[in-house]
Amino acid sequence: MGLVKSFCEANTSISHTWVDEGISPCFYFTLVPSVLLTIAFFLGTIHCICFQKYGTAMEPKFIPRSHLYGLQQAISILLLVQFLSGLVWQATTGAELPGYVVLYGCFSALGWVWAIALLRVERRRVLVMDRTRGHSAALLLFWAVAFSAENLAFVSWYSPHWWWSLENNKQQVQFALWLMRYVGTGLLFFIGLKAPGLPRRPYMLLINEDERDVEQSGQSLLGTTDENQSTWQGFWKKVRLLLPYMWPRGNLFLQMLVVFCLGLLGVERAINVFVPIYNKNIVNELTDGSSWHTLATTVIIYVFLKFMQGGGAGASGFISNLRSFLWIRVQQYTNRVVQVRLFAHLHSLSLRWHLGRKTGDVLRSIDRGTSSINSLLSYIVFSIFPTIADIVISIVYFITYFNAWFGLIVFICMALYLTLTIIITEWRTKYRRDMNLQDNNAKSKAVDSLLNFETVKYYNAENYEVGRYEDAILKYQASEWMTQATLAFLNQTQNLIIGSGLLAGSLLCAYFVTEGKFQVGDYVLFGTYIIQLYTPLNWFGTYYRMIQNSFIDMECMFKLFEEEEEVKDEVNAGNLLYKLGKVEFENVYFSYTNGKEILKDVSFTVLPGQTVALVGPSGSGKSTIIRLIFRFYDIHGGCIRIDGQDISKVKQTSLRAHIGVVPQDTVLFNNAIRDNIRYGRISASDREVEEAAIAADIHSKIMTFPEGYDTQVGERGLKLSGGEKQRVAIARTILKAPQIILLDEATSALDTQTERNIQASLAKVCVNRTTVVVAHRLSTIIGADQILVINDGRIAERGGHEELLLKGGLYADMWMNQQQAMDVDSASDTEAKDRNSEKLQPPSASSGHGH
Repeated sequence: MGLVKSFCEANTSISHTWVDEGISPCFYFTLVPSVLLTIAFFLGTIHCICFQKYGTAMEPKFIPRSHLYGLQQAISILLLVQFLSGLVWQATTGAELPGYVVLYGCFSALGWVWAIALLRVERRRVLVMDRTRGHSAALLLFWAVAFSAENLAFVSWYSPHWWWSLENNKQQVQFALWLMRYVGTGLLFFIGLKAPGLPRRPYMLLINEDERDVEQSGQSLLGTTDENQSTWQGFWKKVRLLLPYMWPRGNLFLQMLVVFCLGLLGVERAINVFVPIYNKNIVNELTDGSSWHTLATTVIIYVFLKFMQGGGAGASGFISNLRSFLWIRVQQYTNRVVQVRLFAHLHSLSLRWHLGRKTGDVLRSIDRGTSSINSLLSYIVFSIFPTIADIVISIVYFITYFNAWFGLIVFICMALYLTLTIIITEWRTKYRRDMNLQDNNAKSKAVDSLLNFETVKYYNAENYEVGRYEDAILKYQASEWMTQATLAFLNQTQNLIIGSGLLAGSLLCAYFVTEGKFQVGDYVLFGTYIIQLYTPLNWFGTYYRMIQNSFIDMECMFKLFEEEEEVKDEVNAGNLLYKLGKVEFENVYFSYTNGKEILKDVSFTVLPGQTVALVGPSGSGKSTIIRLIFRFYDIHGGCIRIDGQDISKVKQTSLRAHIGVVPQDTVLFNNAIRDNIRYGRISASDREVEEAAIAADIHSKIMTFPEGYDTQVGERGLKLSGGEKQRVAIARTILKAPQIILLDEATSALDTQTERNIQASLAKVCVNRTTVVVAHRLSTIIGADQILVINDGRIAERGGHEELLLKGGLYADMWMNQQQAMDVDSASDTEAKDRNSEKLQPPSASSGHGH
């Protein structure tokens, strides 16, 4: 059993802090547990009192289940056992047991008991009004100090009083215990930053949060993001999504460029080490009287290395410029692939999603998201990793060629700098995210207002629209001010840390020079190296912020990528084998939203070459049937077949290749009339385009335009009248020459004469083609082979025109109402003509003698 004879070892005192090129064990193992116990006892006690007095027990449903929390507890208990077992082991070795060893074991054990207790308290109770998330400052400070204390052992690397030489069993056991403490405290600190055992959001937000309406959340285009959510959440998921864009698959040339650029990056790291070394050699050779030949050689090598490096840490050196030049091709590849894949993905989404989208939000999200991917790759690969590599290399170099104090100064400065940069930047994230939302809002208002230019004019709402836009800009600028203000605070914090580290290192180096331990060139080396290191480190905060911003900018784009296709082809779906064009609906049920069925048990058959008309009140489901045949949506019950094939089992492209649609509301591309008609069949010749226009009764009208078929139709075709746009759409469908034709109120915007002309054209086009017509004017579908009267989602009546009139049902009522309306309109037109003719009669003779 070891006996305690003195507090420190023989010939040492607790006042001796530095002994034999290392920290005195007596001083170190007295100071560290005292600080830890102070933090745990006083701060932990205050924290527990506040939690008991002002806190409340968390509801179990809000406490997350986490394996990492279990790991936190296990590590804490393991460290507690380690301190106690270490004390017992040293007491049983039989040697003299210094008092500081007993104090270290007891104080450390007490401190870790408090830490474990505090960890359990935070798991079960919470301050109700607390608006933050994560562990308390007391617990994080305890873990940070414990981990930093274990790092101080590196300072005593050359001291014989420590365990680094591993010469005997005692030192080997001490090293094993230290390694356990080092790994354990490090894991606790870094896991503690994530706080896995605590709610991800402030407790007040959780208990007061209203449940979101299912339909509203379903219509949210880009989603709502928790402003307290870290942008690093889901980091690996985001990285996996980016991996295909990071490595240019299938392109050997670009892959070789990537590897070569990474090689240049390694060369830059080596040059950054040798530049200050040769600068030091020049100073030493100038002071010790070296020969001109030696000095000139050193200067030439230094200038060459500086030329390769550029102005401070490779900002604009030859290698950096060469790497940037070679990386252009890789960057362009990434940008192109991202935009093309996202564009294709948006086109694969359902009609439901596109009807609920906000075009301004989508465009801004695509622009910022695609540009941010390039920024992210560039910052991570060519800025963050090299900076971290430079920091590690510098710490090793200073410890090896100077002494451990310089390595400690660099390490503490780097650790403080990086930690505070990450913490403050994470805090700033919510302001940047809010600024993006306000930016999207402002741009969305501008786009919507400009797209509805005519409506704004109709209601003299220019001032109202300008006011809305100005309010949106003011909200954006308020968020922008907070973003810039917090950025200034971050920059000042970084400058303070950098200045403090430079001052401490420069004073220490200057002292060693005056003592004769260092040469003048060593001071120059330190100053050159440390400033060279601080240059990229000063940018590290910017890089980290830009990476954060890139993640924020990509969040909306990721949400676009995550939007699932509502209508998908089956894995082994084949092509539609078109035979005759028989369309069958069998017990079809469909609803746009849960609880409100649009179609209820709809069954009918359209025989090959027949024309079936769908009539009925607005909102009865006529246009929905057209959309289901085209498979814009998947039905919820029943089956739709074409030539006996279930359309949900065939590829969408093959299905739609056989179907032509003339929609009720025609939207044209902002392009020439010729190109809009040719959209029906991209490979069509100009002659075929003109023939389609003739068939749609639009050719003669086009020829009256100054530019003919090259006339630009304007945004959404606004330069054309409603009838002209519809005839262009009909010509486009005629050019496609489909076997099945769907007409959704195809002539609703046309005058009577034009309607008759197009009806004749459509009759020719529809000959021997299966046709489904949605009609409002019953006079246009008198000749249909079968008329289906849709009411309240069901087929109320079916039959021919005469047959339905004889039934005297819903169709007969609709026919009678339309005939009466036409008679009233005709009578009104006749009266108007009579009044106009009376106004044109010359005054009578009697009226002329009245004066």
